Amino acid sequence: MYFNDTCYFGALIGRVANRIGGAKFTLDGKTYKLPANDHGNTLHGGTRGFSDVVWSVESHKEHSHVTFTYDSFENEQGFPGKLKVSVTYMLIGTHELGVKMIAKPVTKATPVNLAQHTYWNLRGHNNGDILSHIVQILGSYITPVDKLLIPTGEIISVKGTPYDFLEPKKVGSQIHDLPGLYDMNYVLDKTFQKHLSKAVEVRDPVSGRKMELWSNQLGLQFYTSGQLNATKGKDGAIYHKYAGIALETQGFPDSVNYPYFPSQIVKPGEIYEHNMLYKFTAS
Repeated sequence: MYFNDTCYFGALIGRVANRIGGAKFTLDGKTYKLPANDHGNTLHGGTRGFSDVVWSVESHKEHSHVTFTYDSFENEQGFPGKLKVSVTYMLIGTHELGVKMIAKPVTKATPVNLAQHTYWNLRGHNNGDILSHIVQILGSYITPVDKLLIPTGEIISVKGTPYDFLEPKKVGSQIHDLPGLYDMNYVLDKTFQKHLSKAVEVRDPVSGRKMELWSNQLGLQFYTSGQLNATKGKDGAIYHKYAGIALETQGFPDSVNYPYFPSQIVKPGEIYEHNMLYKFTAS
């Protein structure tokens, strides 16, 4: 399943998560060409992104944490410079899960946008779809995309659109007003990137389970798993369309080609840090 996975189940995505238009970008006067693995564009780091490499276990402690590391080499998937990466998964108390992603460029400036691509179904991974899950996204704007899901460069308000989740509502309440499904980057309502703030809340009215996601990132990809089609999953389960929600805090897609989007360029001596905190409760 791991080697044949095309849905990025639970994957750590990099060097640059989401899409890069035209599979290229220019940095410091040089144009870098990347693998075009998604309709002429680059998706989730290329044909062999961080989700398809072998990581090393740096440390682990039962019921506490595990830390994985990976050294990305010069020109891996076309990206400049060497990059040292680590991700730590932490159990915090009895109802919280922390994720800490760190990247340090070694030789050259490079774009970095790591993301955790977990799918969620609070009713259980083999218990139907997520259309009745109630979602609140604390993002008043989105970065709209073209038919190939590449940002147009605009930043528009969600008010009066099916993308408006500022107040809690069911995932399926307006999904059929869209051309396909939800697969959109939200501009989160926050001002300080270094501090954690709540990005999204999800509640399942059947099980009573609730999850909050807090992060220090400026964007959130909201994806309702429209590409799942009799996809084999955990314990032999078969996943169908809308089987789960992916909630990926991130930098904005294709930021390397839009100078007025928040920069994802990290230079040697600088540290990229992406923190996530999941909080779980039940009623």
